[in-house]
Amino acid sequence: MPQQRRLPRSTYRLQITPGFTLDDAASVVDYVRALGADWIYLSPLLAAEDGSDHGYDVTDHALVDPARGGDAALDRLAAAAREQGLGVLIDIVPNHVGVATPSANAWWWDVLTHGRESRYAEAFDVDWDAGEGKLVLPVLGSDDDSEFAAMTIDTDSAELAYYDHRFPLAPGSLDGLAIEGQVEGGADGAPGRIRAVLERQHYALVDWRRADAELNYRRFFAVNTLAAIRVEVPWVFEQSHEEIGRWVRDGLADGLRVDHPDGLADPGRYLADLARLTGGAPVWIEKILEGDEAMPPEWATVGTTGYDALAQVDRLFVDPTGREALEQAAGAIEPASATTGPAWPDLIHGTKRAIADGILHAEVLRLARSLPELEDAGFDLDTRADALGELLACFPVYRSYLPFGAGHLEESRVEAHRRRPDLAAAVDAVSAVLADPRHPAAVRFQQTSGMVMAKGVEDTAFYRYTRLTSLTEVGADPSEFAVDPAGFHDHQAARQAGYPLSLTTLSTHDTKRGEDVRARISVLSEWTDGWTTTLAALHERRPLGDVAFENLLWQAVVGAWPASRERLHAYAEKAAREAGTSTTWTAPDTAFEARMHDAVDAVFDDAEVAAIVQRAADAVTGAGFANGLGAKLVQLTAPGVPDVYQGSELWELSLVDPDNRRPVDMSVRREQLARLDGGWLPPVDDSGAAKLLVTSRALRLRRDHPELFTRYLGVPAYGAAADHVVAFDRGGAITVVTRLSLGLAGGGGWGDTVVRLPDASLVDVITGREWSGEVLVSELLADYPVALLAPLAAQLSHDAQPDDARRAR
Repeated sequence: MPQQRRLPRSTYRLQITPGFTLDDAASVVDYVRALGADWIYLSPLLAAEDGSDHGYDVTDHALVDPARGGDAALDRLAAAAREQGLGVLIDIVPNHVGVATPSANAWWWDVLTHGRESRYAEAFDVDWDAGEGKLVLPVLGSDDDSEFAAMTIDTDSAELAYYDHRFPLAPGSLDGLAIEGQVEGGADGAPGRIRAVLERQHYALVDWRRADAELNYRRFFAVNTLAAIRVEVPWVFEQSHEEIGRWVRDGLADGLRVDHPDGLADPGRYLADLARLTGGAPVWIEKILEGDEAMPPEWATVGTTGYDALAQVDRLFVDPTGREALEQAAGAIEPASATTGPAWPDLIHGTKRAIADGILHAEVLRLARSLPELEDAGFDLDTRADALGELLACFPVYRSYLPFGAGHLEESRVEAHRRRPDLAAAVDAVSAVLADPRHPAAVRFQQTSGMVMAKGVEDTAFYRYTRLTSLTEVGADPSEFAVDPAGFHDHQAARQAGYPLSLTTLSTHDTKRGEDVRARISVLSEWTDGWTTTLAALHERRPLGDVAFENLLWQAVVGAWPASRERLHAYAEKAAREAGTSTTWTAPDTAFEARMHDAVDAVFDDAEVAAIVQRAADAVTGAGFANGLGAKLVQLTAPGVPDVYQGSELWELSLVDPDNRRPVDMSVRREQLARLDGGWLPPVDDSGAAKLLVTSRALRLRRDHPELFTRYLGVPAYGAAADHVVAFDRGGAITVVTRLSLGLAGGGGWGDTVVRLPDASLVDVITGREWSGEVLVSELLADYPVALLAPLAAQLSHDAQPDDARRAR
C-alpha cells in the first residue's frame, strides 16, 4: 500500500541564511507552533555561493550549506520541529546552479577545464558550435588588450586570475609556451603569452556586453552567473537530487517546493521523477498562472505556491470606481503620462519584444539556429529570429507544455500576424515546427517563453505601469483592476474543487511590495482626488522628468511609511533601473538618478515634502489597516494551505528584495503573542498586534479544527452597505471582513446591513463574543473590521504543544 503522507494545514516560511541559520530556525519552532502554523517552510538549503542570502545559486548538490548550519543543524531543526508537531517543507532549485565562483562548483570547473570532453558537459545546456567549440564567459570589462593587464597566470595551480575571478587551465595548454611560475599581465611581453594561453582553453573570456547576443549556455532568466542544468538527463537528476531524496527518506522533510519549473525541458516528467524519488511526498511548484490558465492535470503536484491566490485577494480590496481617476492622476500633470487599461497589452508586447531583442537575444538566436530546415524555405537566420521574437512577445502565458497548451501557441501566432503582417509567412513556418512537441526547437521555445515573460513583464512593465502599484505583483495582471465579492466567491469555489492543497500567500521573498504596503496603496482607489492632489504637489516640488515613475515612487513611500532613508534610496534605484525608461542598470543616467535621490532625501530634509507625504500616509493608513486585516483573514481561511511569510503576522511593510529578506525580530512577536494569550485585545494601531491576533486565531482554528474547513460557500449580506462585506462559510468556520472602508465611512457606515448566521451559537475566535441568527454587521464588527466565527465547541489552543500532547493532558 502507498505510504500515508502528512499534509499541511498551514505553513510558516523562514529565510535560512548565513545570518539566520538552521539552528536559529530551530530556536523559533516553538513560537511558530504557538502562532498556530502547522509546517515550517524553509528556503533553499544546499551549498550556495559564498554570502548568498537567498540560496538559489546552488554550487554543490551533495551537502547542506555549511554556512547555513550544515547537515547536523538540519537534523537538529527537524528534531525540534517533530517535538513541536510541525512538518517540514523545503525549497529546492532544479533548474540552475551558481557559477559566479567557478572553483566553488565542481561540475562547472570541470567543464571549464575539459570542455566538451568533461564528464559534466552533458549536465549543462551549452551550444558549443555557437562558441566555436568554447564556452563563452562574459566577464571582461572590454575586449581591449588592456584587459590582459589585470590577468595573471599561475603555473603551479594551473589557473588564470582576472581580478577576483579564477579559471582553470586546460591540461597541456601551457606546453611549449615557456611559461613558469606566475605571469603578470602587465609585464613586458605578458599579454601575448596570456593571449596564447587563452586561445588553448575550452572557454572564451569576452566583454560582458556581448552576453546579450553571444552567450551560448542556457541560464536562469538573464543572470549569467546562474547556469541551467539538464535534469531531464537521468544521471543529472540522480546526482543533483540524491541529498534531497535523503531528506525525505530520513524524515527530515515532509514535502518540497520546486523553484521555477518552467525553466525545465519537461516539467511534467521532472515532477514524475521527483515523485518516484520521494515516494510521493507532496510537492508545490512555483508556477505563475495567467488568468484562468490551468496546469496540466497529470502533473504530480498538489498545487502552486500561491501567487494566483494573492492576486485575487488583493483585488477584493480595490474600489473599481477609482480606476478612471487613477489612470488620469499622472496625466493631469503630464498628459502623455496617462496610462489606460487598453494600453497594457501594447505595453507588455513592447517590453517583451525589447527583452527578446536585448538581454535574451542570445536565447532567441539559439532558437533560430535550431531551425535550419527553414533555411531551404527561404527564411534566413535573422528572419527566423525576428519571427521567434515576435511569437515570444505575443505569447499570452509563461509557457505551454505541449501538447497541453497548444492553443497558446496558436493564439500567439494569430497575434503575431496582426502586429507584424510582414512576417506572416515566417511566423507560420516557425509556428508549424514549434507545434511539434518532439522537435528540439519546440522544447527550447517553451523554456524561453517564460524567461521573456518574467523579464519583460515582472521586471520591466510592472515598473512602468504605475496607475495603482498594488496590482503590479508577481503573477498578477494589472489590467484586471478589481474583483467584486461574487467574482471572488467563484474563484474560491473553483480553487476548493480543483486544488484545495495549493498554497495561498500574501508576501514572499519575491513579492515587489509587502502585503501591507499593497493594502495601503489599494486605498488610493478610494482616495483618488486626494492622491491626484498629492502627486501634483510632490511633482511641483521635486519633478523628476518621468511622471509615471514619480507615481510609482511616491506610492511606495506612502505605502511603506515610515521607512528609513536607506531603504527608500535602495528601492528607488532598483525600481528606476528596472523600469528602464529614465535610467538603466547598464547605462545609469546620473542626472536623473541625482534628482531621484534628492526627492527621497526631501522626504526627510524638506519640511514641505515631508508634510505632504505624512498627510497622504495619515489619509490611507487607517483604511490600510482594515485592508491588511481583511486580506490576512481571507487568505488564512479561504481554500488552500495558507503560508505566512516570516514576520508578516505583524504589519509587513517591506519593499522589493533584498528589503523583504531583512532579519525578523521574533522576540517582539513572542512578547505580543504572550500578551494576546493572556486576554489582551489590542487596538488596531502601528504596533501590528491586532494583525498578530487575527493571524494566530485563524491559524490555530485551521490547525486544531480542520473539519471546519471542508467546503466553500459565499455568505450574503443584506442592507445598504452589503457591498462592503465579504463573508464565506468554510464548513463551519465563517469569515466576515470589511472591504472599501473609506467608502463605507463616507456612506454613513453599516446602517441596517446584516448577515444571516446559523441559529446555533457561534463564537468569534478573535474577540470571544458569541453570535447567532441575523446579526447587524455594525455590532459584529464593532471591535475589529474582521470576524472569524466557529461553533462554541471549537476551543482554541493557547499553547505550543502538539495535538497528541494536548489530548494526553
